[in-house]
Amino acid sequence: MPQGQIRKALSGFYYVYDDGKMIQCRARGVFRNRGESPLVGDFVDYTVEGENDGTITVIHERKNNLVRPPIANIDQAILVFSIKEPDFNTILLDRFLVVLESFYIEPIICLTKSDLMDEQMEKTMEAYIKDYEQIGYQVLMTFKDDPDFDAKIAPLLKDKTTVLAGQSGVGKSTLLNTILPSLDLKTGVISNALGRGKHTTRHVELIEVCGGLLADTPGFSSFEFDLMEKEELSNCFPDFVEKQDACKFRECLHVKEPKCAVKEAVESGEIKEYRYKHYLQFFDEIVERKPRY
Repeated sequence: MPQGQIRKALSGFYYVYDDGKMIQCRARGVFRNRGESPLVGDFVDYTVEGENDGTITVIHERKNNLVRPPIANIDQAILVFSIKEPDFNTILLDRFLVVLESFYIEPIICLTKSDLMDEQMEKTMEAYIKDYEQIGYQVLMTFKDDPDFDAKIAPLLKDKTTVLAGQSGVGKSTLLNTILPSLDLKTGVISNALGRGKHTTRHVELIEVCGGLLADTPGFSSFEFDLMEKEELSNCFPDFVEKQDACKFRECLHVKEPKCAVKEAVESGEIKEYRYKHYLQFFDEIVERKPRY
């Protein structure tokens, strides 16, 4: 049975890419009966009906999937954060990083509008960049009309499925607009990617870019901890993971427990205090979450 990957979903049709061809498929009714739905990014088996038509029969196991945008099997997310207008926000960045870690999606931090920095801001940002790089995150900095942007971003997209994320106004659309025209795409595709035009149907599509796949949606603007339990939270802080095996209690939550290696690392400066404060805030959010029935 032929196999392929869903590259686009629109009006009940799934466009499955297989060896250079795009097959327009419907999903079997059995998926609907089981409450399942194929997603862009899914690897699927399908049966052929006619030259370019088919039916999806099997959805292969997913590495991960997001609800907004509805997409599966993502390798990495480029987190677009502006340095100014809006100002750089570590708690929002940490929120994004934690949720991506929980989905096993590799984050790349991309800082925009660096040309708006004054001297004081430059020192502050240098310190933040050093903090996040020491944790193990990759940080890119770009500015308006950056001539080296393509050279910075292209190698990161190769052989990966990538989504963009970040709050509104940080330059996600500009970033997409910079990446997509290098493909010589039709203007309509770019306009659609940027959500322009009142009558544009919003859909997620994976487009081949720089030897990889990029979701042509400006992505998601916020993350909640709906699916996370409090015991899982610290595993999404790589700087905590390094220390927590040394905690006295195996099930240590790093809140009120004695002889906690994470809290000791915060006191010694090995873990940044603002990261720990964010952890406590997220922890409270999860504890206070109303149960869903």
